[in-house]
Amino acid sequence: MTELDTPPMTEEHDPASPGAGRTARETPEPPEPPTGPPGGPPSGPPPAPSAGASAAPRPSRRRRWLTALVIFLLIAIPAGYIVISAEQSRDSGQSKEEEAASTGLYNDYPSKVQQRIYNVPVPTGATPVYYYESNAWHRSSLYVQFRTNDWGLDHYLKWIGTSRDALKDGEITITGAQAAKVGWDLSGGQWAGTSLKAEDPHPSQNITVNFDEPGQPVVYVVSTVRFER
Repeated sequence: MTELDTPPMTEEHDPASPGAGRTARETPEPPEPPTGPPGGPPSGPPPAPSAGASAAPRPSRRRRWLTALVIFLLIAIPAGYIVISAEQSRDSGQSKEEEAASTGLYNDYPSKVQQRIYNVPVPTGATPVYYYESNAWHRSSLYVQFRTNDWGLDHYLKWIGTSRDALKDGEITITGAQAAKVGWDLSGGQWAGTSLKAEDPHPSQNITVNFDEPGQPVVYVVSTVRFER
């Protein structure tokens, strides 16, 4: 090889060069660790929040107002219904007391217990229905008045142990004192009645029926239970 063919000596191949044996590209050095005491937080100011980050949303005054309104309504509405129901119940009780004081009758069905004790099973669908109960030491009586139809009358008489054949035309079995006690007017019209006697303490009944309106008889009953002395 001639002198002209010899490649030029570079720093990489020159053994006398300070950078001999090293590659031309230097490897980047690792970053320095953060300063500060061992095990503690890094020194220096904390990183500033990014521009896109925002603080937690705070409830608006409108939302707080709506929440308070909903809570108020949840408490106030049921309380209002209770007050209204109590007022209606009181008014209903007062009207019934006034009605009973004037005529002695309540515009309602006797309770199931009363119907069973006095053997006065008011037919289903009877309307209007009135009743009054009189209690004493040795005797209690249930006064009942109701309008029904022919079917209701026949079934009522059958339930208490009698029939329409037992009704005597023109006979009013309820006494004047009994009628006056509850304000019944049993004068005039087409009447028929019967009486059922039973041994104490079973109830005895005076039954009087008005037939002025065909197909809509009105039944008047006084059922009395006597107690042994």
